[in-house]
Amino acid sequence: MNLNPAQKQAVTHQGGPALVLAGAGSGKTGVITRRMAWLIDKRGVDPSRIVAVTFTNKAAREMKQRVASLLDGRRIAARLHVSTFHRLGLRILREECEAMGLTSSFSIVDPADARAIIADLLGREFNTDPGQADAVASALSAWRNGAVAEGKGEGAAGLERIHQAYQRHLRSLNAVDLDDMIALPRDLLAGDPEALHRWRRRAEYLLVDEYQDTNAVQYELVRLLAGSGRGLMAVGDDDQSIYAWRGAMPQNLGQLAVDYPDLAVIKLQQNYRSRGRILKLANHLIRNNPRPFEKQLFSELGYGDPVKVLVAGNEVREAERVVSELMSVQFQTRARYGDFAILYRSNHQSRVLEQKLVEMRLPYQLSGGQSFFDRTEVRDLMAYLKVIANPADDSAMLRIVNTPRRGIGASTLERVGAFARERRIPLAEAIHSSELLAGLGTRAATQVGAFSALLARYQDWAPRADARELIDDLLEEIGYRTWLDETCDNEDMADRRWQNVCELAQWVERVAASGEEDSDLAEAVRKLVLTDRLDSSDDDAETDSVRLMTLHAAKGLEFDDVFIVGLADDILPHANSRSENGVEEERRLFYVGITRARKRLVLSYATRRRRYGEILECQPSRFIEELPADDLDWRFDGDAPREDDRRAGKAHLAGIRAMLTG
Repeated sequence: MNLNPAQKQAVTHQGGPALVLAGAGSGKTGVITRRMAWLIDKRGVDPSRIVAVTFTNKAAREMKQRVASLLDGRRIAARLHVSTFHRLGLRILREECEAMGLTSSFSIVDPADARAIIADLLGREFNTDPGQADAVASALSAWRNGAVAEGKGEGAAGLERIHQAYQRHLRSLNAVDLDDMIALPRDLLAGDPEALHRWRRRAEYLLVDEYQDTNAVQYELVRLLAGSGRGLMAVGDDDQSIYAWRGAMPQNLGQLAVDYPDLAVIKLQQNYRSRGRILKLANHLIRNNPRPFEKQLFSELGYGDPVKVLVAGNEVREAERVVSELMSVQFQTRARYGDFAILYRSNHQSRVLEQKLVEMRLPYQLSGGQSFFDRTEVRDLMAYLKVIANPADDSAMLRIVNTPRRGIGASTLERVGAFARERRIPLAEAIHSSELLAGLGTRAATQVGAFSALLARYQDWAPRADARELIDDLLEEIGYRTWLDETCDNEDMADRRWQNVCELAQWVERVAASGEEDSDLAEAVRKLVLTDRLDSSDDDAETDSVRLMTLHAAKGLEFDDVFIVGLADDILPHANSRSENGVEEERRLFYVGITRARKRLVLSYATRRRRYGEILECQPSRFIEELPADDLDWRFDGDAPREDDRRAGKAHLAGIRAMLTG
């Protein structure tokens, strides 16, 4: 990578805090990794004094690999800490757990289990409908992450009471949730000068990627670690901040200049991805937003073709025209299908596009869908592993007590729960009590005792066990494959679910044997609880298929040809973005979509849409009016076909003939 002047300035910056404004496609990952390599190789910095933080495990892995490559494969990876915010929080929690009221075997409660705990608290302690758990959990997370000011706003007092009860319950389970993984280290460093000194020494050089996506608590954690800011470098782009709904605060970029008056601002404005015309559209669009720092992307890759705007009579016709245009371009360029992406604002828009792609027999990949870790069978095995690794995890314990069925009834569970609460012990400890078993009926005592013995065996084995051997033995012992055969609708479903269980077992085996740290089953489970939550966009395999995804999911990706569909008001911008701040974020979302395109960009919308059985008239998105008119090539429904349309039609007919004769 030959550095341009701005990139070189960022890589070799010395003597104070710096903000690198990295425009789309400006090579920011290369800049961050080259800076780390420069600090180590040219400045003699100990790799263990460098901490780099980003937002996905995929990005962290890529950075670490690039640094190792730049340093000729030197074995510095184990000493260089590159991670997500949550992995950094886990590192601090692991080493400082006692100061935060945890034991070393603490577990991580995933969002689904957190909602189950909140539902239980709502019904048991607050006489509130447990069905409100999802809404309360979302509000509580927003409040804890600074999206709602503490002590202010409607319902803040109620949230604080729920938060206190929820935290008491988590500590009784020796557990933390994902929000705790940032908040607890923040609180520790804010209140313990000795711990703060230790961790500041470890983060002597602190690089933070995607800074515009930090929330209030993450910002405070960075401020604490950075101290005077001498070794701080924040890298981000306020024009690509699209996660306000999960607490991201693009104003954090501007706040840096307030907190660090000597902040150096370095702008990376040369784009190495897109044609000039595409960048012209992006620049015209985003200048309609207020911005603390002005940027103007430019490219030396040529100006490029006009941007087509396809106008259709309804959403079905829009999908037909988009797919037809895609086929036309693919026929002319002989490009891989994997170089095409169709982007939309909301998941429901994919249905009609999928139908048309199937009709045309085009391969496609739908990004998103159900998370691997949200599958029932995966959650079942994870719950067993959580209880084995941390017997204090009551939420996991409740999931496995009758999975597979072992005849422990609701009344027996109530008595176990009452016994545990009275003695302030976890459920997994209560079932080992001879006092409890003596108070149960003969049949219930036998069933609970058998379950107790099963857990005791695996909990005793876990610290010295080979992870895969333990899991295979456990699955055989509880008869999980037979359970799937009995409960699934058909054999194919049972086979698919069993394969997911086997995949998880292999995953645990790999993590436990990774050698990155002193890994045992408990550590492997903690890492896996985090993996899915931090890698939601990392799992899409690289296949030669048209990619269908939301604009949010497309961030960080790039394609030769990008189609952005549904450009109508109330779709993009979304109907829920009525406030000015909401429209600004929607504009940034469209900007992200535009800047995914390398060579060609196509926009489309329908003048009518069917919704809930009604035909609605649609207005084109206000964002189209903000684009430079001279660079748009409008194609209205019913226009006479052009030569490229005729070629695509011939290709389509040839494909149909081949299919029929085949």
